[in-house]
Amino acid sequence: MNVSGKSMGARAKRRSRGLCFFLWGAAPEVQYGGQAVIEGVMMRGPRRTAIAIRKPGGDLLVTSEANSSISTRYPVLKLPLLRGVVALFESLILGIRYLTFSANQAMEGEEEELSTRELVLTVAIALVLTIGFFVLLPAGAAMLLQSRLSILWQNVVEGLLRMGLFLVYVVAIGRVKDIQRVFQYHGAEHKVINALEAGAALRVEAVRPYTTLHPRCGTSFLLLVLVLTIVFFSFVGHGGIIWRLASRLLLLPVVAGVAYELLKFTGRHLHAPLVRAIAAPGLWLQKLTTREPDDGMLEVALAALEAAREEDAAPPAAAS
Repeated sequence: MNVSGKSMGARAKRRSRGLCFFLWGAAPEVQYGGQAVIEGVMMRGPRRTAIAIRKPGGDLLVTSEANSSISTRYPVLKLPLLRGVVALFESLILGIRYLTFSANQAMEGEEEELSTRELVLTVAIALVLTIGFFVLLPAGAAMLLQSRLSILWQNVVEGLLRMGLFLVYVVAIGRVKDIQRVFQYHGAEHKVINALEAGAALRVEAVRPYTTLHPRCGTSFLLLVLVLTIVFFSFVGHGGIIWRLASRLLLLPVVAGVAYELLKFTGRHLHAPLVRAIAAPGLWLQKLTTREPDDGMLEVALAALEAAREEDAAPPAAAS
């Protein structure tokens, strides 16, 4: 590690704020998925969630816990569309928890640590700004054209403006040095999952050649949401500014649920040319949100995956 513990700690808060928007796109719960955190990787499997972090001194910290989901208590939430909304919010909650944990590990040895309350407040502010900037602002701007364009073309303009703002944001945040390092861990997470799904040996040298892109990535999910808003919002008729903005907020969970199902579908059927074409823009966009990791980052991602697979890899207990 060429970054001192103090400098890592001083940058932890900045990186956590920069990551808040991407918590909306935390990987849906499909087989094994993950999320980059500060100097580490979180991996979530069918039974366990694990996190591996490179501490300021260079040591590797790995911890895991059994999964719990509200859909276990309420099976109706496992139905299509509903499960996507549940997965989105549970991923957001997990992301906050593990981001807090990783930030505090990065500030090891410093007096000030990020509390859960501080990070929840940061994420809440980030979500409000995200909805305002990427949902309400384009909707309001497109409404200025209602005297010139039909409702369909207003929604097309609104959607294109939303995607343009998103691309500008991704490019801008990707130029921040600290975020680039998180994007490297994002790439490490994808390489390891790609290797696992290909049946490769889970060693650094075997994982290294795999791509940093993955069809089930949260970045692809976000892009699907942006595209689907054009379709869904087009069904909303004319109305005043209050109705237009309220309809966007009310339809967001529906859009997220459909995007989740579409992401699952594309992940299962990538062998079909049409599905590959649908998935391609999301993979292109991931070139902005992932970077090529170093071997140390691959080691971290492998450790997180190994911990998340502990129960799955263990032999079943003998019947008594």
